Amino acid sequence: MQWLTSVFYPKLLSVLKEGYTRDQFLKDISAGTIVGIVALPLAIAFAIASGVSPEKGLITAIVAGFLISALGGSRVQIGGPTGAFVIIISGIIEKYGADGLAVAGVLAGIILIIMGFARFGAVIKFIPHPVIVGFTSGIALIIFSTQVKDLLGLTIADVPADFLEKWSVYIQKISTINWDSTGIALGSLAVLIVWPKITHRIPGPLVVLLAATAAVHLFNLNVETIGSKFGTVPSTIPAPSLPAIDFNTIRTLFNPALTIALLAAIESLLSAVVADGMTGRKHRSNTELIAQGIANIASPLFGGIPATGAIARTATNIRNGGRTPFAGMTHAVVLLLIMLFFGQQATLIPLPCLAAILTVVAYNMSEWRSFRSILKSPRSDVIVLMLTFTLTVLLDLSIAIEVGMVLAVFLFMRRMTLVTNVGIITRELRDDDEVEEQATYALQKKLPPGVAIYEINGPLFFGASFKFEEAMNVVESDLAVRVIRMRHVPAIDATGLHAIQEVYQMMKRRGVSVVIAEIHAQPLIAFEKAGLHTIIGEENIQPTMEATLQRVQQILSEKQSKV
Repeated sequence: MQWLTSVFYPKLLSVLKEGYTRDQFLKDISAGTIVGIVALPLAIAFAIASGVSPEKGLITAIVAGFLISALGGSRVQIGGPTGAFVIIISGIIEKYGADGLAVAGVLAGIILIIMGFARFGAVIKFIPHPVIVGFTSGIALIIFSTQVKDLLGLTIADVPADFLEKWSVYIQKISTINWDSTGIALGSLAVLIVWPKITHRIPGPLVVLLAATAAVHLFNLNVETIGSKFGTVPSTIPAPSLPAIDFNTIRTLFNPALTIALLAAIESLLSAVVADGMTGRKHRSNTELIAQGIANIASPLFGGIPATGAIARTATNIRNGGRTPFAGMTHAVVLLLIMLFFGQQATLIPLPCLAAILTVVAYNMSEWRSFRSILKSPRSDVIVLMLTFTLTVLLDLSIAIEVGMVLAVFLFMRRMTLVTNVGIITRELRDDDEVEEQATYALQKKLPPGVAIYEINGPLFFGASFKFEEAMNVVESDLAVRVIRMRHVPAIDATGLHAIQEVYQMMKRRGVSVVIAEIHAQPLIAFEKAGLHTIIGEENIQPTMEATLQRVQQILSEKQSKV
């Protein structure tokens, strides 16, 4: 039992053990209700974009969303269908049909559970940043490309699955544009862009959904709706049924299932990390993987599609006061009530409105700022980024991830052959050899109170950045200045740059100044290309320890004068 709880211990149990107050319960109910309303149009839109009927998105958000919150390793994670799965699901549906998707979902759930019990939660964090940004940006572009038909109301019987063929057909059929649909889409986009500047209390997607639906039926516009395309929408959740699974089916669908599992793991843990940064809490990565697995087994049994943690909905939950799993469970219950009592009204929703919502989702998940930043990183990271992005768009996501990972590893291995000093990250100065012992002791004596020096030994790459961030999370209560000594860092990659920037932002929020000391040529050039020297401040990047100590004294004097 002790071994089990060390791997799988839901945060819900921690909340109940700590004590749950009435005040927090009311905040969770309020946050869960708001997130449920936000999730409604997204769940429907993701389902339609994936090539399945609208209610399957709602079922996924209800069943998987409830289980992810109840059993997960994050207090505030909101689960459900996401944009990342759109191209995977549509590809599986096209090749293997609905039954194939159900089997792939169950297999993915089993793989996720195995990953959790095998303690792969920490391993997922080692996936290089350029690979993640590459396939995420590629998915965003594909999602947008799937919405062009509904955005413009084009008359196309069958839209090709291939990216280039799809755009070729769009260009050929541009003369069939429906101006009513285009007007609804443009109006919806305008509201979605402007509304957050007005208020965050009422979700923009809900406003757009109600306004667009009312406009279409009030003015009798010639716009395709959910009802005209899918007919009636069931307002009940079907009884669970197990898809037919045999060895041949497992062998055929193993690769798609593995892609679903890997993507669910990456998305959910990224979302949990973002939530940790917003709440100051720490998630349990292996518990989260197991919960994602259980949810992805349950969802297809009720007719749903694959699910994972949703970063935007999780952030909405936190911003509205949700701090325990009860908020996520409430969000699922709210969606269930909406489906039971207002499910039939979903047939009135115009498709251009949903296309506009997905266009905004695609823009938000495109990570264009990170994409642009990596283009200024070392050449090997640019190659990994562009290859992953291109393969995602033109071929297949599973191929893109596999090739991107393999290429990143080989380029890393090549990079490592060029250096001889491969060490680990430590939280204290090295004083274990006689040559440095006296210098280290003298330097420690010079440090004023409130100053700590952390030294990185070895290249700061995607495998070591996690250790670096973990060490940096420990912050002494009286810390005023943190010095990061980089004399033994011969090379740094995009993930390392990202890690340093994240640490800098975290320290800035806590009122701690950061000074980079004794940086080598390659990391310094990488800093300049990525614009990190501007963010940190050129005065806070010093070539020697003597100059660093002078800068530290100046910072302490400035802090003292403000007291």
